Amino acid sequence: MKATGDKRQFKNVDPPFWVAWNQALASIRVRFLRQMITSIGIALGIAFFASMQTLRVAESGGDKSDAQLRWLVTTSLVMCLVGVTNSMLMSVTERFREIGTIKCLGASDSFIVRVFFLEALLLGTAGSLTGSILGVGLSSFVSSMSKNPVTFPQALGVVLLGTLIGIAMTIVAAIAPAIQAAKMPAAAALRVEV
Repeated sequence: MKATGDKRQFKNVDPPFWVAWNQALASIRVRFLRQMITSIGIALGIAFFASMQTLRVAESGGDKSDAQLRWLVTTSLVMCLVGVTNSMLMSVTERFREIGTIKCLGASDSFIVRVFFLEALLLGTAGSLTGSILGVGLSSFVSSMSKNPVTFPQALGVVLLGTLIGIAMTIVAAIAPAIQAAKMPAAAALRVEV
C-alpha cells in the first residue's frame, strides 16, 4: 500500500463524454429561462448579420463592400459576444456549489471546461441557426419585393456562414467562464453561499 502522502492515489479522472453532455443539458434545463434569453440574444445578433449579408448579396451579387455596414455588423456581433460572456459568467457564479461538488467527486478541470463548452455549443447552435434563418428569410422577402431576389444557394450560404460565426462566437465567449470554473478550488466552492 502506498503512503498516505502520495498524491498519485488522489488523481482526478474524467468521466465519459456522455456525462459532460448530460451535465450541460441539465444545466440548460434548470436555467431554461435565462438560457433562452441568451439564445435569443445570439439569434438577434446573428439575424442582423444574416439580414445585412442577404441584402448585400441581393443588391450587388456580394461584391460591394461598405465600411459602415461592416462597422454595424461588427458592433452587433461584439455586443452579442459580451452578452453571452456575461450570461456564462453568471452561470459560473450560480453554480459554485455544483462545481465544487463535482470536483470533490473526482472530476478534473478539463471535465468542468468540457461541460461549459458543450453548454455554449448548444446555446450557440440553437441561437445562431434560428437567427440565421430568421434574418435570411426576412431579408429574402424584402429583396424579392424590390425585384432583387436572392437565390437558394446564396441564402443557404448566408445561413451557413451566420451559423458558423454564431457558434464560434459562443465558444469564444465561453473561454473565460470555463477557465474561471475550472480554476475554482473545490473546498472553497462548497463553502460559498450564493
